[in-house]
Amino acid sequence: MPGLAVYPRPGEAADGLRVHVGDPDAARTLAARLAGLLGELGYSGEQALVLCVGSDRSTGDALGPLTGSRLAEMSLPGLMVRGTLDDPVHATNLERVLAATAVRYRDRALVAVDACLGNPEAVGTISLGRGPLRPGAGVHKRLPEVGDVCLTGVVNVGGFMEYFVLQNTRLSLVVKMAGVIAEAFRLLVAESPPQCSGPARG
Repeated sequence: MPGLAVYPRPGEAADGLRVHVGDPDAARTLAARLAGLLGELGYSGEQALVLCVGSDRSTGDALGPLTGSRLAEMSLPGLMVRGTLDDPVHATNLERVLAATAVRYRDRALVAVDACLGNPEAVGTISLGRGPLRPGAGVHKRLPEVGDVCLTGVVNVGGFMEYFVLQNTRLSLVVKMAGVIAEAFRLLVAESPPQCSGPARG
């Protein structure tokens, strides 16, 4: 079941940062902004929990699980990952995963990753912003908001027959976007300052 996001509307981050998957500096730009956003919250890159939302049963909605699997394979020091192709986080288990995360990882910043639909000119872009995303909003589902920081990738055009559009999204684009996002986290961790304590979640 897809968990497609809207944040705060398809393809736009609240702070306006948007990069295209074809930009050779996309990963580095995302990593620098991620470091800044996490730093504002009192965390380093090694203190992030990356929650990758989506389903491996829909090409367009597979951005989250593909990214999670890439990150899991990288085994980046300190970085925690939930949501992979083998163990996806989607509409049917999201609330349970969030409840477990709140108990076990109170000392980590939650970075949510999800696919979204948007305008034709936004397809292929990745947006980054502070605050939560809204999983499922792109396909009219009501799910809990997720994340202290969020990354969304516009995988296709929204506004009409969303489920059909997701099923007919090019896998090539989704794989490229997952690679850029995973590389951004690699750069983030590689360039992170020594760990600080980070604020506890209340």
